[in-house]
Amino acid sequence: MSDAMSAEFDTVAEWTATVARDLGPSYHVPAGCRGSGNPAALDWLIDELELRDGESLLDCGAGVGGPAAYAVGRKPVAPMLVEPEAGACRAARSLFGYPTVQGSADALPFADAAVDAAWCLGVLCTTADHVAVLSELRRVVRPPGRIGLLVFVARTPLTDDERPDGNHFPTPDSLRDAVAAAGLAVVSRLRTSDLPAMPGDWQDRVDRVDAELARRYGDDPAWQVSERQSGQMGELLADGRIVGEVLSLRQA
Repeated sequence: MSDAMSAEFDTVAEWTATVARDLGPSYHVPAGCRGSGNPAALDWLIDELELRDGESLLDCGAGVGGPAAYAVGRKPVAPMLVEPEAGACRAARSLFGYPTVQGSADALPFADAAVDAAWCLGVLCTTADHVAVLSELRRVVRPPGRIGLLVFVARTPLTDDERPDGNHFPTPDSLRDAVAAAGLAVVSRLRTSDLPAMPGDWQDRVDRVDAELARRYGDDPAWQVSERQSGQMGELLADGRIVGEVLSLRQA
């Protein structure tokens, strides 16, 4: 993972957990969902994956663990978190206490058919080998292979200068080909722009976490790098060069 992405997903992840703990329990899940955890998208995935009480849910590239905790709040599933960055693993354990292992999305540390369902939120574009990630998800999820994705898709290929450091956005065609090559099929999909906006109280908590992070760590190079990465993503989304999509997949 690039230095910029390590700053964003390792150092800042631990800071986020510290701020959330200081602000109180009502901030834990919104803080843990910063970046890829719109509640409407999570609700859609929980319904599309038909999660049932007691089932295991793998959160691949779990970050600070907020989406898994949100899922538990909707359905009493048993989350299992995999995250490549040690700082984010520590942050997730400290906030939520779920089983969390350090590992890569393209080499998941689980046996075949080990979990009932999985999701991978905002992770696919952080690796160049999209087929490897999707194939690993297919391998570890029991039939029928309930897998959810939040993925950022480039309308046309972007140059290195146009992309945030370390990102490799699929195009519509390359995403379709990667899904098929992994032995998966799209059951349903929607664009994140078609989802309702975040609830006001949720957004207020996220904003307060962001403000406190900036107050405490704004002079730190890791925070500045993270903010630059986030700003580039925002610009690409705003001008339509990338779009967010939520997909429900099954084994083909």
